[in-house]
Amino acid sequence: MNARVAGPAQPRPSAACIPAAPDPLRTDSTMKISAKTEYAAIAAVELARRNDAGEPVRIRTICEAQGVPARFLVHILLQLKAAGIVTSTRGVGGGYRLAREPGEITLRDVHEAVEGQAEAAGAVTRGLARRSRAAAVLASAWSDAARAESDSLASITLADLVDRCRASSESMYYI
Repeated sequence: MNARVAGPAQPRPSAACIPAAPDPLRTDSTMKISAKTEYAAIAAVELARRNDAGEPVRIRTICEAQGVPARFLVHILLQLKAAGIVTSTRGVGGGYRLAREPGEITLRDVHEAVEGQAEAAGAVTRGLARRSRAAAVLASAWSDAARAESDSLASITLADLVDRCRASSESMYYI
């Protein structure tokens, strides 16, 4: 799945987690992902990368490492905190860290924390489903697609993404 981000232009991230080559798991199909979800996932992966240190990570550190705008990240981390994905520590040496192990947090958790649970069918399809056989069939197809998307996101943990980051940075070479 290729992610197409809707929203403001994105700054260039550092080399901390930039793939060296195209991901062989990608296909030509696209899934629309909001900038908010994209930034939340990037921040969660950065926290997962730094999880072994056991220290809270400052917002500035995440922004510098991944190129995420601070003005968005503040609000996103509050949503992740409300969902129980991250915890925060105030004061000197404070910051954010994962509330659970990276292998226990999925992309679906992150997505639902910032977007809420997705609706399977659009309002038009739901409204017409009682009167139209085509709309009823379409509502069922939308439901199947939403379930497949949700299952796919649930199958990918932050630990999986950290492993991919490490694998891609190991395969990078510098001239």
